[in-house]
Amino acid sequence: MILYLRTFGVAVAAMIFLVGCETAPITGRSQLILMGDEQVEALGLQAYQEMKKEKPLSNDQALNRRIQIVGRNIARISPKPDWNWEFNLFEDDSPNAFALPGGKVGVNTGLFKVAKNDAQLAAVIGHEVAHAIARHGAERMSQGQLAQAGGAAVAVATGSEAYVGAYGALAQLGFMLPNSRVQESEADHIGLLFMAEAGYDPREAVHLWENMEAAGAGGQLEWLSTHPSPDNRIRRLQELMPEAMAIYQRKG
Repeated sequence: MILYLRTFGVAVAAMIFLVGCETAPITGRSQLILMGDEQVEALGLQAYQEMKKEKPLSNDQALNRRIQIVGRNIARISPKPDWNWEFNLFEDDSPNAFALPGGKVGVNTGLFKVAKNDAQLAAVIGHEVAHAIARHGAERMSQGQLAQAGGAAVAVATGSEAYVGAYGALAQLGFMLPNSRVQESEADHIGLLFMAEAGYDPREAVHLWENMEAAGAGGQLEWLSTHPSPDNRIRRLQELMPEAMAIYQRKG
């Protein structure tokens, strides 16, 4: 028992020592950021270029035009309108999108199976733009560094590598996955306000997730997932809707 307490104390001390004093925009949440923006953005650009080589881009002009218009409208009202934003459409049947540091956003063609109009598309792109603006990529990499440091602390504290695997599993379930879900919920919040500010009806974000749920997205148990369940996302969006509607109505 003393050994486990000692190990736990070392890991917690490492976390307290390393936690950065950054804050996320809009939500004000404290963030762990251990990496500089230039370094993270360079890694994001490199990953994006590799992805464009490995994953086919779509030639659908109508869909490309829609993501460019919606993407630029949201990027324009974001805190970083001067970033070199990129919005690309990838041939992929999964209803998904992603963002990489520095404003590199990808949308899969399969997303249009659930995003039935431009406002629902704006809910997705707003969410991805929010990930980039909130520096979630840098935060995720920093959390990975912290988890590695914790593993090293376990090895030092126990004098053995035998407990490192168990620590890694606990860190994944108790730290990495919950923090990932926090980032997803935060991107939902910020993205909802972004889409409203850009003139898209935020109520369509709820309809998007109803479509996602009907299509079978988010079937995995939430505590084993990097994303909140669709039901929880819808509930949270509805709680935030008065704030978003006030912005939307003011813009209208």
